[in-house]
This record gives sequence, structure tokens and C-alpha cells, in this order.
Amino acid sequence: MVDRLLGKKVIGVKQANKSIKNGLGKVLYVAKDADHKLTTSLVDSAEDHSVEVIYVETMKELGKLCGIEVGASAALILKD
Repeated sequence: MVDRLLGKKVIGVKQANKSIKNGLGKVLYVAKDADHKLTTSLVDSAEDHSVEVIYVETMKELGKLCGIEVGASAALILKD
């Protein structure tokens, strides 16, 4: 498993959704234990825009991968 997500990224469902819709998304990371009401539309949007989706077990683990002290529902690696 990766220790850290590298590259430019946005953290959070709203920011990730906005970036995907603007065509900036490369890889979307979603926590399996995040609220499905929030993440379902985000994953659908990612799939519509041909963005790879990778699931992480917990929000805490995804937050750690992002280098933050709190959990994260979603994180998006941006295109170069």
C-alpha cells in the first residue's frame, strides 16, 4: 500500500466533485466507510469523466494518505 498520495490533490467530496466536473481529475480515492449518500454521486461523476476510482478501507486511512490529521471521505489526484 502507498504511504502517501503524491501530486496535486484536493480533499473532500465537494472539492473533488467540482474538479472532476471541470475535467481536472486523474484518480479518485474514496473511503469505504464514508457516507454513501455523499460518495455515490461522486463516484458516478468520476466514472462519467473516465476518472479511475480506488477504494480505501477507512476515512482515517485516507486522511493519513493525504497527510492530514483527520479522516477524509474522498481525495482526488489532479492531472499534471
